[in-house]
Amino acid sequence: MSTLSDPVNLSAPRGTDAGLTPKQLADKYGLSVSGKRPSLPKYIRQLWARRAFISAFATARLVAQYTTAKLGQLWQVLTPLLNCAVFYLVFGVIMKSRDGVPVYVAWLCVGVFVFQFSQSAIQAGTRSISDNLGLIRALHFPRASLPIAFTVIQLQQLLISMVVLVAIVLANHVKPGMTWLLIIPALLLQSLFNTGLAMVMARIGAKTSDISQLMPFLLRTWMYVSGVMYSVSGYIQSWPTIWQTVYSWNPATVYMDLMRYAFMPDSFDKAVYGSKALVLPHHIWIMAGSWAVVAFVIGFVFFWKSEEEYGRG
Repeated sequence: MSTLSDPVNLSAPRGTDAGLTPKQLADKYGLSVSGKRPSLPKYIRQLWARRAFISAFATARLVAQYTTAKLGQLWQVLTPLLNCAVFYLVFGVIMKSRDGVPVYVAWLCVGVFVFQFSQSAIQAGTRSISDNLGLIRALHFPRASLPIAFTVIQLQQLLISMVVLVAIVLANHVKPGMTWLLIIPALLLQSLFNTGLAMVMARIGAKTSDISQLMPFLLRTWMYVSGVMYSVSGYIQSWPTIWQTVYSWNPATVYMDLMRYAFMPDSFDKAVYGSKALVLPHHIWIMAGSWAVVAFVIGFVFFWKSEEEYGRG
């Protein structure tokens, strides 16, 4: 008879599993590592199945974003408008950039609204993992849902503020035309581009939290070199052709010119692309589509590669 003081044998009973390694045992009984990264096709299916979660999460965060502010959701419109006012004072009035651009106020506001869409999506994507570790550790879901959701939030903000942007354009005596229909595909392409960059920065931000402190400086530099507040035509005409071509591929400039052409066909920066007619060169759409597809695919795969690492440590 055994007593409580007798040793207990915790080893597995001898049998058909004797001598198998842990990996062999896992393969035999269909076990897998918890949190293991799924295959890319399976990951895409999982992400598509969570589309309702992404939409609900984005809407809830958007509504809650300004709940503590007295003006509430008005800040979604006031923020870009205040930026436009500051830029108009500094670049339009003091530096006289408005002299060389027709309907400068509308031209400036389109550029500010469009660039802020990319700027905000990238900044939010950078913090999307590090700021939501509690959610990541509590629930199982494809982590790409977060940078995608934060890009959707920025798109929703842009769509709300577009009402004011349209009013500004109309107030500058710009008549609606068929080119306004191009706003939809331009926004879709820019949204894909922003999502790709947001996923790249989400992975980097998850590993290096200091990058979120550096991003405002990098994005501000990108804004100043992209012709948001002034026309770059007069500055690049003396450049060698090769550098003018390189500059014309700047994605911020490409998407701003698409939207500026859509709203105001006679005011987009034709000199950048060497176009003399009031027709948008077809290769700008090729540029915009190329940036959107390349950024999204690279960003998605880059983010997926570290799927099992998010929220650990």
